[in-house]
Amino acid sequence: MRLLRKVILLLAIVSAISYYQIKEWVFEQGPLLDVVNVVIPKGASSALVAENLSEAGVISHPLIFRIYARVVGLDKQLKAGEYQFLPGVAIIDTLEKIANGEVYYHKITIPEGLTSGQIMYMISSYPGLSGEIDLDIKEGELLPETYSFELGATRNSILLQAKTAMKKAKEEIWQLRNEKLPIKNEEEMLVLASIIEKETGIPGERRLVSSVFINRLKKGMRLQTDPTVIYALTEGESDFGRKLSRTDLQVDSPYNTYKNYGLPPGPICNPGKEALLAAIQPEQTNFLYFVANGKGGHNFAASLNEHNTNVQNYRKLKN
Repeated sequence: MRLLRKVILLLAIVSAISYYQIKEWVFEQGPLLDVVNVVIPKGASSALVAENLSEAGVISHPLIFRIYARVVGLDKQLKAGEYQFLPGVAIIDTLEKIANGEVYYHKITIPEGLTSGQIMYMISSYPGLSGEIDLDIKEGELLPETYSFELGATRNSILLQAKTAMKKAKEEIWQLRNEKLPIKNEEEMLVLASIIEKETGIPGERRLVSSVFINRLKKGMRLQTDPTVIYALTEGESDFGRKLSRTDLQVDSPYNTYKNYGLPPGPICNPGKEALLAAIQPEQTNFLYFVANGKGGHNFAASLNEHNTNVQNYRKLKN
C-alpha cells in the first residue's frame, strides 16, 4: 500500500513537471526568424498542420502542438487557408490564428485611368488568383482601388468587387452634385470624370480641368480633348505610343470631341473617386483652355489669345 502511494505520488510529480514543460513550450518564443506564409490544405489533420508548420520553421515541437491542440479542444477546429506568421511566434498564437481562421489577405491595386480591357489583362495574370474571366465588363464600370482577396480567389470576384464599388461610388458622389451643372445623370458624370482622369494626374488640377470642360459645355463649344481621340483610335485596347497628328483629329468617331459637340457616348477609362468628385464639383473659373506647362502640369486660359501665348511658351520650353 505504501509502495502504491509512492508510485501515485511519483506519477503526479512527473505529470506536473510535464504539464509545466509543455506549457512553457507552448508559450515560449518560437524559432521563426523571418516572416513566412504557410498554406493549410482543406481537410488537413492536426498532425499534417503541425508537420507543415514545422517544415516551414514556425514551430520546433510539432508533437507539443498536437497535444496542446487536443487538450484545449482546437484540434478539430483548424481551418484551411493561407496564414502569415511573424518571427518568434509562439505555438499558442500559431494555433489560435489557424483555429480562428485569420487567413492572410493578398492585395491588388487597380490604378486610376486604365481602360476596362487593361484592368482585365492585369487581373488575368495576377498571381494568387484562380479561374478565367468570363464577365462582360463595360468601359468605366470598375472603380480604381485596392482590393483584398484570399489565396485562390477567382479573378471574376475581383472584378465584381470593383464593379460594385464603382456603382456605390457613383450613387454617393452624384448626391453631392451642383445641380446647375450641364450634367444630366450619373453616366454623364462618369464620362466627364474619365476625361478629367486622362487629362491630368495632378490632384490639385482635377477641378480646374473640370471647370474648362463645364464652361465649354455651357457655351456649346466642342470639348476638343485629345484623350477622346486616342480612345477612338485605339478603342481602349492598347497604348497609343505617339503624338496625335492632324489626320488623327479627323477620325470619324462619336468619341472624337474635335468633330462632335457635347460629351462622347461613353467613358474612355475607369476614373477614381476624386475625378468623379471633380466632375460634379468643378472650380468656379472662366477658363476655356489649358495646355501642358512643360513641368508636369498645365497652364489655364480664359481667352484664345492667352491660350496661344501659353502654347508658344510651351513650345519654346520644349525646344
